[in-house]
Amino acid sequence: QVQLVESGGGLVQAGGSLRLSCAASTNILTFNDMGWYRQAPGKQRERVARITYDGTIYYWDSVKGRFTISRDNTKNTVYLQMNNLKFDDTAVYYCAAELGAHHYWGQGTQVTVSS
Repeated sequence: QVQLVESGGGLVQAGGSLRLSCAASTNILTFNDMGWYRQAPGKQRERVARITYDGTIYYWDSVKGRFTISRDNTKNTVYLQMNNLKFDDTAVYYCAAELGAHHYWGQGTQVTVSS
């Protein structure tokens, strides 16, 4: 059973930075891709960044230029560096991984940005 464990969330002032980590229980290079999603209260879950097995990276418009996704294959960990955080970035952030037809999720980590 694949497990994803996020960490690094917290409370930060607008304009500040946080780095989220997602540690996988298996070799992350076996996944088709991994990514970060977020869900704010009353809103649908949305994807914000994605990294494929070959290292191709995608960002969604809401975070382009501010967030950076990366990975450390030796640690089976994916990161999300979040800079210049805005109030609207407040959400629970989830790590996700896709392996064939299977989609795995972490438990989520809360990010709260104070204005």
